[in-house]
Amino acid sequence: MLKFIVVLSRRPDFNVDEFRDYFRRVHGPLAEKLPGLRRYIRNYPAADATRKPPGWDCIVELYFDTWQAMEASWASPEGHRATEDLQEFADLERSTWSVVDEELVL
Repeated sequence: MLKFIVVLSRRPDFNVDEFRDYFRRVHGPLAEKLPGLRRYIRNYPAADATRKPPGWDCIVELYFDTWQAMEASWASPEGHRATEDLQEFADLERSTWSVVDEELVL
């Protein structure tokens, strides 16, 4: 299984609630339609008065069977729509993504 991680930061004109609402109502349903997507997880920072907030607003985990399946997904009309929609709520200058090698330790 191939894991693709997206570390997203919200646009400056979105507050946290607006960012999460847009993600859940608009962008999430687009991502869910990616062909070949096997698992889709969104991780939002939890409120924590004892720690400084992270420099990101959501970490997304997207799972595909193979690298080829992932590339085919991005090349599909659904992949193009989801990618184009990112600019509507995410600060692409502060966001990043990568295929990762997950190492389960414990």
